[in-house]
Amino acid sequence: MFSPNYEADALAWRKATASGNGACVEVAVLTEGSGVAVRDSKDPNGPVLHYTDAEWRAFLHGARNGEFDL
Repeated sequence: MFSPNYEADALAWRKATASGNGACVEVAVLTEGSGVAVRDSKDPNGPVLHYTDAEWRAFLHGARNGEFDL
């Protein structure tokens, strides 16, 4: 993970439309090519995780291919 400089409140946070119970994460795209920020939707003022574009693409690939299925 890396730590870019930005104001978390200024980001356009998104969460899945299927997240009815609030137990989800929110994702914000950082400046083009700078990766994404991820936070717990129940704690928007809490810690924010930062991932490069390559790390985020690898995560999405794994999620789509069942790498994290329990």
